[in-house]
Amino acid sequence: MSDIFAHCYLKPPTITASFRRAEVRRRTVSKTQQQKADELAALNRAGTYVLPNAWDVGSAVLTANTGALVIATTSAGVSWGRGVPDGQHLTREAALDVVRDIAAAVDLPVSADVESGYGPGPSDVAETARGVVAAGAVGINLEDSGNPDGGLFDDGAQAARIRAAREAAAAAGLPNLQINARTDVYLAGIGAPEGRYDETLRRARAYADAGADTLFVPGLTDLDVIATLVADAPIPVNVMAGPGAPSVGELAKAGVRRVSLGASVAFAAYSLVVRATREVLHEGTYEALSEVEPWTVINGGFPSR
Repeated sequence: MSDIFAHCYLKPPTITASFRRAEVRRRTVSKTQQQKADELAALNRAGTYVLPNAWDVGSAVLTANTGALVIATTSAGVSWGRGVPDGQHLTREAALDVVRDIAAAVDLPVSADVESGYGPGPSDVAETARGVVAAGAVGINLEDSGNPDGGLFDDGAQAARIRAAREAAAAAGLPNLQINARTDVYLAGIGAPEGRYDETLRRARAYADAGADTLFVPGLTDLDVIATLVADAPIPVNVMAGPGAPSVGELAKAGVRRVSLGASVAFAAYSLVVRATREVLHEGTYEALSEVEPWTVINGGFPSR
């Protein structure tokens, strides 16, 4: 367990020039990006690691400073930062702009939450995967919700989308792009409760066969069911944690590979905006701002230009 919480401060480098925004064509992947992909792949093979998801350069840099091993984006936080609600409202270009800036700012593997791929077809997902590689990230989180017909993509359709991402990344020069295949069977309450485990496992097998590296099952918090899924699934399991969920230690003991906070940190940050501004505007007091980090911790956490 000590490795999970080990302090591994990596000073973020000075932000370099951004990748060209329109570049989605094949390019040679830098050694640094390949090394980051290898690091993320190694983390996905053994042990347990935690993803306190970021949504902009500032949150990514501060997260890196606290000892995170990987920076994963949260589509909710990125959406809110762009002034739109979560839930397939971001454009591919807007999402990749944020990924590009984060990848240039931190010396860690970056995994991009690409929602359902910014389009329903395999070709849409392929274009997104190429954009992720061009932006400097080394992983994606691809969900099976977002079917234009409603509900989830069926397992065959989602497998084809995963396969398209794998092939596009390989053609772009990053064959080991780490694909975290998210299924929303539990989160969306698909089908009768007693059938959700079997449906999740069936999808896990199809997604693994298509090239997924890990399985993400948000909405699943029962520790016994999680442990059973870890034993049955053909690829490592990622769960979403937060208040009310099992602790990181309990999840690690159950064999969970990735523990994601999802939108929780961004939700807390934006909740403070609402609470603090509402309090000062309507009550004239500042209690919501009483528990903050020292200025030197926040301001000193960013590299000087």
